Amino acid sequence: MPELREQIAESVTFVRSQTGTEPEIGIILGTGLGALADDVEKEAVIPYKEIPHFPTSTLSFHAGQLILGTLNGKRLVAMEGRSHHYEGYTLKQITFPVRVMKALGAQTLIVSTACGAMNPQFQPGDIMIITDHINLFGDNPLIGPNDDELGPRFPDMCEAYSRELIALTEQVALAERIRVQRGIYAAMTGPSLETAAEYRFLRIIGADVVGMSAVSEVIVAVHSGMKVLGLAVVTDICLPDHLEKADIEGIIRTAEEAEPKLTTIIRQVVERM
Repeated sequence: MPELREQIAESVTFVRSQTGTEPEIGIILGTGLGALADDVEKEAVIPYKEIPHFPTSTLSFHAGQLILGTLNGKRLVAMEGRSHHYEGYTLKQITFPVRVMKALGAQTLIVSTACGAMNPQFQPGDIMIITDHINLFGDNPLIGPNDDELGPRFPDMCEAYSRELIALTEQVALAERIRVQRGIYAAMTGPSLETAAEYRFLRIIGADVVGMSAVSEVIVAVHSGMKVLGLAVVTDICLPDHLEKADIEGIIRTAEEAEPKLTTIIRQVVERM
């Protein structure tokens, strides 16, 4: 068995030793967006550091634990916090938990993330449904020998984000009277925030928002055959001609303030799947 599959099997064996839950859905909760975990009827909460081969977040505002249980009658596995490329992890390490979620049984992945917006129509606190992405990491988690047991050598990305799940999310938002945007997410490595010239460039090439995560996880989910829903919370506005100094504490606070809307959307989407 190739090394990656061996590592996945070891992680899955450990997780299954803690709970018999076989999840249908995987969820990744990003910066300031961990409160959904409180709504899960938990069967197991496992710190990442206990799971073989799992990367552990170095950020104080990421809880760093895997939650298995049910939400609105659906079995799920949720990552409360994630790791990032700028922490020193490779994209293969960052996306390893997605491989494990798939191996545990998850067929759908819901990815949430915080982002800055270049689109002048967006406002802080808006929820954006990700319709497509631009990978500017300068890397790809699928580079290297391909294991056909995990996915195809050349996965098609024409529908990286499920149109069916996008439509369902818009129906939920309308029913709940929550304002949502649609847009394209650009991924940069960070940890430095972008310059005015970089924001201008990102807008020119078609991005509505920019962040430092999500895209590599989505690539691996698609490679694994999972359906993906991406949701981004706008935490600040990044207009190159009116750029203000970033307030990281304010960005986290905005994400936390928007979190109830995101939780409502995810909870209802999960129920209607």
